[in-house]
Amino acid sequence: MTTHAIAWSILWPALIAGLIVAASHVPLGVQVLRKGIVFIDLAIAQIAGFGVVAADAFGFESGVMVQGSALAAAILGAVVLTWTEKKFPDVQEAIIGVSFVLAATAALILLSSNPHGAEHMKDILVGQILWVNPSELWLQGAISAIVLIVWIALGERISRVGFYVLFACAVTMSVQLIGIYLVFATLIIPALATREFARNQLFFAYLVAVIGYAMGLAISAWLDWPSGPVIVWTIAIAGIGAYALRPRRI
Repeated sequence: MTTHAIAWSILWPALIAGLIVAASHVPLGVQVLRKGIVFIDLAIAQIAGFGVVAADAFGFESGVMVQGSALAAAILGAVVLTWTEKKFPDVQEAIIGVSFVLAATAALILLSSNPHGAEHMKDILVGQILWVNPSELWLQGAISAIVLIVWIALGERISRVGFYVLFACAVTMSVQLIGIYLVFATLIIPALATREFARNQLFFAYLVAVIGYAMGLAISAWLDWPSGPVIVWTIAIAGIGAYALRPRRI
């Protein structure tokens, strides 16, 4: 098997994983930006990451228990943030930031006695998209499809708590698949770059994500750089390009 064939056998599952995540995260990111709660995705993603760490601390390294722990933590975080948004709307963004810090430091506390804690935290933050198992793509694909179906069916009619819970379900698996930083970049950068597009915003936001993932994986393979951080940067570069080239009237 040639070097190019080996590289492609590693890159194609990673690219598909990124596109599956982008399929559900890009429209949610557009809505998050419109609602003005940009850092909620980062907070819930970190809370889901804490759920993964908590499951590991209790001896569950993989499987249904890890997924359940991450989902339960994310949904609980979503419900709490829904309540705080109603109770303290004027400081909601600050509460979201505090929630992120608390979840992150709680994860560090749980990992402090784990000899592989630093590596585990790195995986949660930057992900291991280059080493995605093709068998994981089916589950992520199913989750993204369900999220998209619910979003298309309800759209703007979805309640606040419904949106937060849907968001929690979307990021639970993706955090484990591609890491918190890449989840945040996929949600926010395409939406931010295309926010002034009067029409077809979603199409161009998807285009930014697709170009970012494709470029990032290619560059990381070529230069042997870490894939997650490189993709974050290439999504940002694609976003800057889209914003700079935006038509004034679309």
